[in-house]
Amino acid sequence: MKSDSQALDPWRWRWLYLAVALFLADQGTKWIVVNELAYGERIQVLPFFAWVRWHNAGAAFSFLADAGGWQRWFFVVIGLGFSAYVVRELSRLTLAERWMGLVYGLILGGALGNLYGRLVNGYVVDFILVHYEQHIFPAFNVADSALFCGVVIWIVLMIAESRAAKNG
Repeated sequence: MKSDSQALDPWRWRWLYLAVALFLADQGTKWIVVNELAYGERIQVLPFFAWVRWHNAGAAFSFLADAGGWQRWFFVVIGLGFSAYVVRELSRLTLAERWMGLVYGLILGGALGNLYGRLVNGYVVDFILVHYEQHIFPAFNVADSALFCGVVIWIVLMIAESRAAKNG
């Protein structure tokens, strides 16, 4: 018989609701941006924050954006593969790892949000712009934010696990 730490989390699939909610929020906000802003338009909200409508054919920080088109399918394959990996890991989630479900939900929701844009349009719509004067941080969207938060929480959990292993 498995110990509690090895038993599967009976509520592990609840994190799919988070992924779906993030996907819908991402697609809804992108729909609003596409319908309200012209491509390249910028609306300054605060001295350091603006709404924009930019298209990113690449990955984070426009990585491979000007690669000639093949990158679309490269990122689609990576997105599909990583999403499948996350669902597999979610299916194996134990009670001891339950906080990883949050990580998986955030990452899956973000990955599917950007994957959809790549499949349908060949690019991702970015619309949140943070800047200081002429120094501009790359624009991002809800999916990117979910991915970032998921990765940060994952790192925090790995550090905590490492410290616990050293101390105990």
